[in-house]
Parts: sequence; structure tokens; C-alpha cells
Amino acid sequence: MSGKELLKKYNKPENFFNRDLSWIEFNKRVLDEAFKPDQPLLEKVKFLSIFFSNLDEFYMIRISGLKEQVAANVLEPTIDGLSPIQLLSKIEKKLQPMLNEAQNYFSGVIVPSLKEHNIFVYEYDELTDKEQEKLNDYFRKEVYPVLTPLAFDPGRPFPYISNLSLSLAILVRKPNGEEHFARVKIPSILPRLLQIDGILNTEKKSGSNGKFCAKFMWLGDLIKENLGTLFPGLEVIEAHRFRITRDTDLELQEDEADDLLKVIEETIRQRRFGSVVRLEVASKMPAFMLETLMENLEISKEDVHIVEGPLGLSDIMTLYDLPLHQLKVKSYYPIVPRTFDDEEDIFSVIKQKDIILHHPYHSFTPVIEFIKKASKDPDVLAIKQTLYRVGSNSPVLKYLIEAAERGKQVAVLVELKARFDEENNIFWARKLEKVGVHVVYGLLGLKTHAKMTLIVRREPDGVNRYVHLSTGNYNVTTSKIYTDIGFFTVNEDICADVSEIFNYLTGYSRQTSFRKLLVAPINLREGIIKLINREIDNVSKGMEGKIIFKLNSLVDPLIISALYEASSAGVKIDLIVRGICCLVPNREQSENIRVISIVGRYLEHSRLLYFYNGGEEDIYLSSADMMQRNLDRRVEICWPVEDPKLKHELMKTLIKISLRDNTQARVLNPDMTYSMIPANDGEKKINAQDWLMNHSIKSGGTFTKMKDPE
Repeated sequence: MSGKELLKKYNKPENFFNRDLSWIEFNKRVLDEAFKPDQPLLEKVKFLSIFFSNLDEFYMIRISGLKEQVAANVLEPTIDGLSPIQLLSKIEKKLQPMLNEAQNYFSGVIVPSLKEHNIFVYEYDELTDKEQEKLNDYFRKEVYPVLTPLAFDPGRPFPYISNLSLSLAILVRKPNGEEHFARVKIPSILPRLLQIDGILNTEKKSGSNGKFCAKFMWLGDLIKENLGTLFPGLEVIEAHRFRITRDTDLELQEDEADDLLKVIEETIRQRRFGSVVRLEVASKMPAFMLETLMENLEISKEDVHIVEGPLGLSDIMTLYDLPLHQLKVKSYYPIVPRTFDDEEDIFSVIKQKDIILHHPYHSFTPVIEFIKKASKDPDVLAIKQTLYRVGSNSPVLKYLIEAAERGKQVAVLVELKARFDEENNIFWARKLEKVGVHVVYGLLGLKTHAKMTLIVRREPDGVNRYVHLSTGNYNVTTSKIYTDIGFFTVNEDICADVSEIFNYLTGYSRQTSFRKLLVAPINLREGIIKLINREIDNVSKGMEGKIIFKLNSLVDPLIISALYEASSAGVKIDLIVRGICCLVPNREQSENIRVISIVGRYLEHSRLLYFYNGGEEDIYLSSADMMQRNLDRRVEICWPVEDPKLKHELMKTLIKISLRDNTQARVLNPDMTYSMIPANDGEKKINAQDWLMNHSIKSGGTFTKMKDPE
């Protein structure tokens, strides 16, 4: 069945969940991790912070996009049957109870629980007169010089307010009785949660019971109590917190750009001035003050969130950094597999066999060593690499620079359009160019999301190529908290394909087929549908059909329609989808489809595609999720794992254990809710991530401590 026929058959609103409502259900599961009774206290704090941080980005990108559609009078519903106006209404109805629950949980559960462990988050009024005096003195010396009170009157226009900044809206009265509005920004260069132990001279970090003690207060509270210092001669009548969220989605006119780097630099500056999409205000803010803000920020009541308690709770991640290991999950140190123990030369190791690293259970050190060795080895002629999110202090970039300085041919595609990493990537692009690296910024109209390294080496038997492919970024920091799979190989077909993809990225190649790899936007979607159709054909011949996908997101209507067709034909399908899932399970067309999601201590990020293939199992790994943006507007790769031992290992350590998880996994229901997986009588409790940590340790190798590889 053709793609058009598939879409025509299944293109009904009841067959597709809305992607934004599905994302909200994912973020609700993040919040549920904070609510779990057996979760260590600081882990609760971490998940609560992540919930609010996720929500900020959701408003900056998704809500802003929907509001732009409404402003442009876009009325047509999407494939799920919802128009932008209807969707915005549904989103707010879904979010409001969650927000109230999260705020109440912080104030009613987290703060009292912290107090039980000698971690205090004080209100100003809870401090003694002497403590208040010391903090006021600290304010005058350390905080006051940073603050800028901004008046609002005919001679001074309403002040600009930056994205995600927290402010105080203030009403002051002059001696003549005139009242005026003013604003003070709570500076982001100072810690939002101010640790006041040292200020109060309680630096020995112990409470009355001799245990660790940490004392905090909100910086905004201290500023609020000292506003008289900022407005001498005036009466401060009242002050209330507010916080705004702006549209930060960059709109690039790439086809009109002479220099993409300069265009992105300018657009990043413009990001600060995006339209306001959300105003959060303290619940006690009076109506006249709220109306002043709404009028000058040019927003409506629908854009206002009334909040009980502190604003911007993503900032409570500060508390997670406290050295209280008993209030966190047990630390895990990644393993360098035994494969790398015996050989000093990493190229010799890779040449013997294909190798898989499963991060963060396996250390990222071999990847760094691969690039480090290539930079120093006199036999290495060239290094080519794609970089999407590399982090601010990247050893990968350090060794690429050293390689160029040693005269090697180094070509790097730095994706400047990696959202919220643009400035960091611009910095590295310029640094690489200064030492002679051939830097490419990306393809017109496409993001390069594929993760690839190609090393060309002169050896006794001729020039050989070594390749590393990954489902995740070349980022040491995220390799410790995201689950991803890295793959080393010297397979001639894969190496040739990767070489040709680099030619596609740096030159004018119009290649449309590859030996082993599926490549977006060229043939990835078509290749996956072909593999799905093969399972359908096998079932029609009386054979067993089975498909397993592990993804972050499943949105693409055509892939979903192909899975519906496979389910209707009798193919058994298991989907492990961490985040957005627009496929509706357990309906007539999806009765053979089961969808689970795993949210745990690590962010599930690896993508894997499994096809039974009549017993000759095929496994593919990929940088891509099944979304239109990945399949149509990004350069992505999907590659086969052909070594039987590696396929067996992936089946055992990723696929089967994930499907057996009955602790962190949740089952997606036809109404878009998720349910816990009920344990059968006597069934062993399985947490897939815990199992994988234990499995890596038992498999042997070398522990790597938390220090980043150098």
C-alpha cells in the first residue's frame, strides 16, 4: 500500500493523539517521579525542577507557535482534529491542575521534609531580628549595587523585561501623595536560592543535633524587604513578584542569508525581544497592578498564570547540589568494557570487531580516546565529525583543534541551529576555523542531527577507515545522564556510506541510495516502511511478524499508519516511547500494539528498531525519532547492527529488559493516560535502568569516577 493510500485509510482524528497533549502527559510522569513516596528527597527536588524547566521550554517553543497560528487566523485542525484555539484551551485545562499540585507539593511536602533533614528554606519573617540585621547588611554590600530600579512614567517608558526573568512589581508613593509603578529585576547573576549559612556565621554546617545544616532564603524576599533602600524618600506601599516567558523560537530566512553564522548571531539577539506568551504572577498581586502588566506586555487574561508560592521553581535544582548522598539515589560510576583493557591501541581493538557502548552504563572515555588517539597518531590522515550539542568545555573539540594544529585534515559540521546551543556552537565554530579546521555550518533548510565520526588512517595494508556512530551527542556531561548507544566499526560498506554522507554535507552530492545506512531526508522513512511491510508480507505467508521500536517520540502520521496496517495484519508490535506518542493503542486498528514509556534516573534517549524478519532478526540504531522534523527536515542516520553477538546483547540488555520493566515503565492507554504495570503474584520487581547498571558491573571492566575524561 502506498503512503498516500495509508494516510487516506487512517487519516481520522480518533487515530491520532495530539502531540502537545501527549507531551504534557510525559511531563506529568516526570512530576509523578517527584511524588513517589519511596523516592529519595533530593531526587524529588530534581524531578520537580525538571518538570518546571520542561514547562518553560514548552511555552517558549510550542505555546508560542500555537499563539502565532492563532494571530495569523489559522483555523484548520491538524490530523488529530484540533485547531490551534481548541488546543490552547485544552492545554491550559490540562496544565492548571498539575501546576497547582506541583506548587502545593513543594510548599506542603518538600519544604517540611527538607526541614526534617536540617535544610531550611526560610521566609524573611521566620528569622530573628539579629539574623535579619545581618542579611540586611549583606544586601547593602552585595546585592544593592547590582540592582536597578526602573520607574514607569511619561518620561520613562515601560521597561524591557527579558525572558524567564523574575521581577518585583512595586507601587511607591511620593510625599505629595502621587502613586507610581516601578519594577526591579531580581538579578540572575546572583543565586536565586541564597544560602545564608555563611552570612549568619553558621559556617560549621551543623545544626543543634550536630548534623549537617543548610539555610536558604529566596533572594527575592531579601530584595523585597529592602526596597526602601532603592526608593529613598518614597513610601513603598506594596511589591509582588512576576515572571514572563517569551517566544524564543528562531525564524531563519536561510535562503536570503549570505552568512548563516552572522544571521544566527543576529537572531539570537532578537530572541530576547520575542513576544510574551506567559505571565506568572503572585496570587496576592492586586488587579490594577496585573492590568498594568497585561496592558504594557500586550497580553490577555488567557496568558496569565496566578501562582501560589514561589515562581520559577526550576531554580530549586540548587538544592540537589547539596553534599547529602543519603538523600539521593546511590551513585553509579560508568564502566570501561573489558574489550578496551588489553590493547593500548584503540584502532587495533576496533579493527578486530564491531563494538557497542551503552551510555551511561558504559563510560564515554573510549569515545574521547578514539578522537584523542586520532589527533596524535602520525598515521591518521583525516578526521571528519558532526557536532550538534557538545557542551561548553569539550575534550572532543580540544583534540580536534590539536589534530588540525598537527597538520591533519579535519572537517567538522557544527550545527549552528541546535536550539538553545547556538551561541556555544558559534563559539566553537570560530575557534575551529582559527586553527584551520574546515568548518561547515549545515545544509540549507536542514539541521544536521546525525552523530558521526570518520577517521582515515594509513596502515601497512593500505588506507583504512574507522567510524563511530551514536544515537546521542558528543557531550561528556549528557553521556552521564542520557541513555545512548555508541557504535564503533570498520565495516567497509558503513564506512563508505559515512564518507559519502560527509561529501553530501560538505559538497554538492545528490546521492539517493546507500549500501547499509538509511539517511534522512533521503530514504529513512521509506526504508522503515519497507521493513514494516516485510513483516506484513511474512504474516501473510503464515510466518510470525514482530516489530519493536524504542524511541523518544512517535509523531509521523505515515509511520504510525504503517504500524496500524501491520497491527491489522497480525504483526505483534511493542513500542517503548519515552515522550510524545501520537499513536493510539488498543483500538481496532492497533489491537496488536502495546506502548510503554520509561521515566527514571536517566533520560531514555537511545533509538532502536527491531524487525523479526522470519527469525533472521534485524536491528537498527538511529539518531532519529519518528517525527516529521527528523524525517523531512534533518540529516539523520539509521544503521544496522549485523554482528550476532551484538544483536544478542542488545536484545538482552535493552529490548527484553525494557519490556520486562514493571517498576518505572508505564503503559499507554487509549485515552492518552498512563497506568502502572501490575505485577503478577510472585513476579520479581524489575527496574530496567537498575538492572543495566548491575549488568555492566557484573560484565567486568574498569570503573571511571565522575571526573570527565581529558
